[in-house]
Amino acid sequence: MRRLLALALIVTCCAAGWRSAGTPYVFSFPRDHGSHPNYRLEWWYFTGHLLADDGHRYGFELTIFRIGITPGAPTPRPGQSRWRSGEIFPAHFALSDDTGGRFSYAERLVRPALGEAGAAREALDVHAGDWSVRGIEPIRLHAQTRAEGVTLRLRSLKPPAVQGHDGISRKGSCASCASHYYSMTRLVGEGSVRVGARRQSVRALVWMDHEFGSDELESNVVGWDWFALQLSDGREVMLYHLRRRNGTFIPASSGSVVARDGGVRHLRAADFSIVPVGAWRSPHSHALYPSGWIVHVPLAALSVRIVPRLRDQELVSRGVSYWEGDVCLEPLSTAASNRAAVEGACTMGQGYVELTGYAGEVPR
Repeated sequence: MRRLLALALIVTCCAAGWRSAGTPYVFSFPRDHGSHPNYRLEWWYFTGHLLADDGHRYGFELTIFRIGITPGAPTPRPGQSRWRSGEIFPAHFALSDDTGGRFSYAERLVRPALGEAGAAREALDVHAGDWSVRGIEPIRLHAQTRAEGVTLRLRSLKPPAVQGHDGISRKGSCASCASHYYSMTRLVGEGSVRVGARRQSVRALVWMDHEFGSDELESNVVGWDWFALQLSDGREVMLYHLRRRNGTFIPASSGSVVARDGGVRHLRAADFSIVPVGAWRSPHSHALYPSGWIVHVPLAALSVRIVPRLRDQELVSRGVSYWEGDVCLEPLSTAASNRAAVEGACTMGQGYVELTGYAGEVPR
């Protein structure tokens, strides 16, 4: 899915000249790891699970958005201000200290002027200030604030998984309600995490999404529930429900199962079910979020209980407030327990969940 949160930072909408993602697209790598400036919206999204040598557990999110202002993102011409730009780069970084029971996040909005932000067009090389993701073998990821930071070197165990059909990931019934979207569902590596003055070496299991397009959600969609699940049997599952105002979800909701060998099977909305089994009231936004789910994917012979490692993983940003957190996957026979999730049982795997539209409708 992801990550139309960038729309919250756009003042003007739908300028002429942007390319539509509603037509078939053939991905070519490594070129398509880079930017696509003829599309209005783009994001590189990383979430992961970090395990220190002493058993301390963390989760993290780093998302760098590219929002187009002018199609093609032309550079300033002679005589124009160096601060003039055809695109801007918002970014979100969050760290869940699962063992310590703490969650923190930061956001920034950076213009490309003077090299402060940018994205290469032929390779994975994107940065917003000193938050960056570069390279492919390995991928070098770095984000830090005064209080915490993550630095990782990652390699992919599987080829990119293209989401949807014919390179089109549908987000509604209109012809242009779509994006081009692929995932790298099992990145592994090592690096370090810093919390305050304490720095620890960690092993990492990471999920990456890269998505680009130009158009908005279907008009009656108020938010979405998105799941990225890394199963302990070596498979991965992506699911999303696009929610209407009346609480139902639209038929374009979909997902995928990535096999151990990297093969991808597309899922229609009828191929899976997501049932909330708990709730959490945010003390920050006062939104009521689902907190815990039962997921069934019969085509994958999968039934799983999903438990947040921390209940409070809400990002109250300048644009849209949303919940983005690491979760534990357990058999249905296991009683739901946040404490067990923190302590790392997770017998069926780990994942990340994103919930939007609960603290106010997503912008269009």
